[in-house]
Amino acid sequence: MKTLNNFNFKNKKVLVRCDFNVPLNQKGNILDDFRIKKTIPTIEYLIKKRAKLLLMTHLGRPKGKAVKELRLTPVQKRLRDYLDIPVDKTESCIGKEVENSVKSMQPGEILLLENLKFHKGEEENDENFARELAKLGDIYINDAFASCHHFYTSIVGLPKYLPSGIGLLMEKEIKILRSLTEKPEKPLIVVIGGAKVKTKAKLIDKISIKADFVLIGELIKKEIKEKNIFLKYPQKIIEPIDNIKEKDIGPKTVNIFKEKISLAKTVFWAGPLGKIEQKQFQRGSRDIAQAIIKNKLFSIAGGGDTVGFINNIGLIEKFSHISTGGGAMLSFLSGEKLPGIEVLK
Repeated sequence: MKTLNNFNFKNKKVLVRCDFNVPLNQKGNILDDFRIKKTIPTIEYLIKKRAKLLLMTHLGRPKGKAVKELRLTPVQKRLRDYLDIPVDKTESCIGKEVENSVKSMQPGEILLLENLKFHKGEEENDENFARELAKLGDIYINDAFASCHHFYTSIVGLPKYLPSGIGLLMEKEIKILRSLTEKPEKPLIVVIGGAKVKTKAKLIDKISIKADFVLIGELIKKEIKEKNIFLKYPQKIIEPIDNIKEKDIGPKTVNIFKEKISLAKTVFWAGPLGKIEQKQFQRGSRDIAQAIIKNKLFSIAGGGDTVGFINNIGLIEKFSHISTGGGAMLSFLSGEKLPGIEVLK
């Protein structure tokens, strides 16, 4: 895969696929701008190289229609705040008006293309939509790791038509997550919470090859038993021994988990350990987060709920790496091939 170092971006129109699919409240304000923040280094790099930046993203699920509440205006404002330079936005992502706006761009300028999912072609990996987008740029850069498990046009279709590579965020995500499954500094302790054990069983089996212990939450434990799921390395699985109303791990379990984490050189955490949307069931996840950052180890966390929780309790900067990916991260660590990465090889 080509990285930013492989291109001369001066005066080139660069289509950058970002993942600015951020949560919004009912008033349309951004609740968590983590993914926007993590893409800023790539944008700043391209500005310094005097590229003409065309930023692309989807937001929400508009199902191929222009939805007022899912326009990218809040994202545009947040980008302006972080970059402290003008960021213009188009009314669509393709068409004559967009092409005219691109023609008038100067090196170092930024144009945010409107929500890709306002067009049905985005989710359908439509060739015509890919060609319309490709007309706008000279180079394609994918910095949207969190969307790389999808067969979206802007992820797998566009690279067929333009010289392509990955941004700084994608490069970092791949490097760090690959190290987890190939050469982690051991002992490696893995914490898997949340639900949907069917999707996480493959991850548990794959990461257990290198992990010393896998600590699982109450819901995962329950689903494994109810659905008779067989794990390849049961001797490495540490289950909860007590719980609080089956909605949080209990104090005895917290102590066992903390003891295992204290042995670690590397910790990976995906999925909260309790029903964190209710404050009374946040204690287990909070205690484990604090145990992870307390020890001098390499700490990685990922998944929307986990990242949101870590951010809410003010510990996000204390972790060595927070992945922007949810489903993409789980698929990557499970050993699956991500279409958005494969197409760039």
